[in-house]
Amino acid sequence: MFKKHSKTGYCFALEGIERKTLVYGQETLMTEFLLKAQSTLPQHSHPQEQTGYLVKGRMRLTIGGEEFDVEVGDSWCIPGGVEHGAEIIEDSVAIEVFSPVRADYLPGTE
Repeated sequence: MFKKHSKTGYCFALEGIERKTLVYGQETLMTEFLLKAQSTLPQHSHPQEQTGYLVKGRMRLTIGGEEFDVEVGDSWCIPGGVEHGAEIIEDSVAIEVFSPVRADYLPGTE
């Protein structure tokens, strides 16, 4: 699968958080998140492993009760089933890959 960059296609995830599925295959799905300063991603978990990279901004990521101050260029991996959440400090952009594919993030399920 190949997809050209586009500034459209984002959908509402939570207040201050938008997401767009970029590409996906049989085992992985890549998503871009636009995160507004002062927004919060509440603690949650899901069965998929999640790896991420901060492209822009700053945030405080909590993974399994441990806090991390995340800056541009930092990356993370969250095992499936582990509680995690985030406080967005500055307007941010994060790219995350989920495995296995999150069916709820497939195009047409928004």
